[in-house]
Amino acid sequence: MSHVRQLLFVFATWAVSASANTVSVPDFNRDIAPLIAKRCLECHNKRDLKGDINLTTEVGFTKGTENGRLALELVTKGEMPPKVKGQQQKLPDAEIALLKRWVNAGVAWPSGRVLDPYESTTDVRGGRDWWSLQPVVRPAVPRLAKHPVDAFIAAKLAKESMVSAVRADRRTLVRRAYFDLTGLPPTPEQVEQFIRDPAPDAWPRLIDRLLASPRHGEHWARYWLDLVRFAETDGYERDKLKPNIWRYRDWVINAFNSDMPYTQFVAEQLAGDEVPNRTEQSVVATGMIRAGTWNDEPNDPNDYLYTRLEDMVHTSTSAFLGLTVKCARCHEHKFDPIPQNDYYRIASFFWAGHMGQANQGGPTTKALGYEAYGWTDKSSNPPPIRLLLNGERHKPGPEIAPGFLSAVNALDKPLAPPPPGSKTTQRRLQFARWITNEQNPLTARVMVNRLWLQHFGQGLVRSPNNFGFKGELPTHPGLLDWLASEFMRPTVDAGPAWTLKRIHKLIMTSSTYRQRSVHPHETQYSQRDFLNRNLWKFNRRRISSESLRDAMLAVGGRLNMRMGGPSFYPGMSAEALEGLSRKAGDWKSSPADERSRRSIYMMTKRSRLLPLMTTFDFSDTTASCGQRDVTTVAPQALALLNNQFTHAQSEALAKRLAGHAAGTVEQVKLAWQLAFGRNPSDGELGQAENHLHEQRQHFDGRNNPGHLALASLCHVLLNCNEFIYVD
Repeated sequence: MSHVRQLLFVFATWAVSASANTVSVPDFNRDIAPLIAKRCLECHNKRDLKGDINLTTEVGFTKGTENGRLALELVTKGEMPPKVKGQQQKLPDAEIALLKRWVNAGVAWPSGRVLDPYESTTDVRGGRDWWSLQPVVRPAVPRLAKHPVDAFIAAKLAKESMVSAVRADRRTLVRRAYFDLTGLPPTPEQVEQFIRDPAPDAWPRLIDRLLASPRHGEHWARYWLDLVRFAETDGYERDKLKPNIWRYRDWVINAFNSDMPYTQFVAEQLAGDEVPNRTEQSVVATGMIRAGTWNDEPNDPNDYLYTRLEDMVHTSTSAFLGLTVKCARCHEHKFDPIPQNDYYRIASFFWAGHMGQANQGGPTTKALGYEAYGWTDKSSNPPPIRLLLNGERHKPGPEIAPGFLSAVNALDKPLAPPPPGSKTTQRRLQFARWITNEQNPLTARVMVNRLWLQHFGQGLVRSPNNFGFKGELPTHPGLLDWLASEFMRPTVDAGPAWTLKRIHKLIMTSSTYRQRSVHPHETQYSQRDFLNRNLWKFNRRRISSESLRDAMLAVGGRLNMRMGGPSFYPGMSAEALEGLSRKAGDWKSSPADERSRRSIYMMTKRSRLLPLMTTFDFSDTTASCGQRDVTTVAPQALALLNNQFTHAQSEALAKRLAGHAAGTVEQVKLAWQLAFGRNPSDGELGQAENHLHEQRQHFDGRNNPGHLALASLCHVLLNCNEFIYVD
């Protein structure tokens, strides 16, 4: 072997050896820190010292694991991590090998390095680098369409080699818009008015008109009431009425109708008693805090204080922030960067109004200053709240100062003390301002996602109340951030910052919203994207239980449009009233005219919800509901066929047809126009005439068989999919 070849051989051997040695010594920050944080720190951190071992520091690790040897032995045998639900969870071989190389190389731990289970995201837990905790940065709009929404959607479709569905016809669009923005069907005159409007701005003008309608707030308020677990009774055994809580419902309706800036919307609900120049209406808004269940006869009143507190923390953080903060009441959050301290920091905002309320309904009208079912602090200097070990009242831990979520680093600052002479702590007001600070990465994303959800049936994030590790990732993250940034900034042509109506209009003027609900490549695309995550078509949706009931009243000409005021009691069958302690006293149906009001004004008694509403997936009133279930089950068909209310509205529609149209053909056409927003086809017209003929024969001998036959046809229409679904 020549001298040169010998040198090359030695150099190659050295290079391979050096490369092997480099690979064999894991990098602490890149390889070992994430491994320990992921597998060990949940049980072995500064507070939770299982086995009296703290693995967050070099001293704790070397002392507690005998320089890593004990840790290596336990994970190799499969004894650590411990069993979960009785099953051993042995580490993957690759992770054991990584730990072994590090231990054998001398357990190198950078000086002063302290591990944090939330410092970075792993495959089992979200860190402070989780996507929803990063600042909202306005992305560049792809140059693929004029409308920014369409541009982002087109970019995703292009990557998937897909194209959008064609635009829906005007008759479909006008019905879609009316149900989306008002929850009511358009009248035949309103349908024809839009169809015959040749102006290029006919669509945006229609949207403006619907957004300006008082019916808009009545419809969209219900979505918010779902979020804040609104009902008008306390729940539990007595299910006592919450006096004047209907005023909070009316406040929400008015807030949506007036396009109240979201900053004010948040502030008044959390701290309407603390806002500058407070009014009766701002105090009414604090009814949000008390809208949930309320046990006035708990088995252990002192324990129940913390149950109520958990409800307030959960509702406020779910509705405004899309995080499951309540999971940190008893321990560090298992999946999100929310330490137990953070739960009690947020709980401290409600603590001053909560202490001493174990056997009472809450602050009295003397304390609030108005006839409102609301919330206020009992003093400006309440006793400190303590962290509860394992969430148990009998295991108080350290005192916790009020504060915000530590994962939002840019806003993690101490609270200011209340000003001299203040009757409250001013903590809730500071909480509200922290929520709507433009540097808060969650608030705007969460709210625009809620708007998108109600327009398309699914959000860009398909877990609207959970933007954490166990939630869904956004299908279009660029679009979500663009909408969030647009929501927070004022524009010259579209209006002030933090207002909802301009975001509604922005979404609805896109071609994505105006697509058909069927696609030329339906079969092919459905196989690739069955859940329509890429939005290649519009999602066909069933209308809500409220819209279904309201639409029946509307087409029959019976809908009472009176707004506001105390709720009405709908008719309830004797079977549905079974179980109430005082059937006659607990439920007295309102007069017929009152019972024809919109469903938003219906009494929501937690122990007795109207069966027709629950059959069509009315929301659970015990916890924040970000998205209702949409089921298709046999009882729905049976309810529409047999329910007394449905039959009554069929009768009303028949009377309306008889009074406004002469002759069978004209009555059938008007029936189709009222129920479906279109004329019947020739085939449908023939089928309807045959049905009427057969039913007249069936009812022959009874009083007014023609009316009974027409009511039967109307009943068929109110049971059709076309009546209860929107394309």
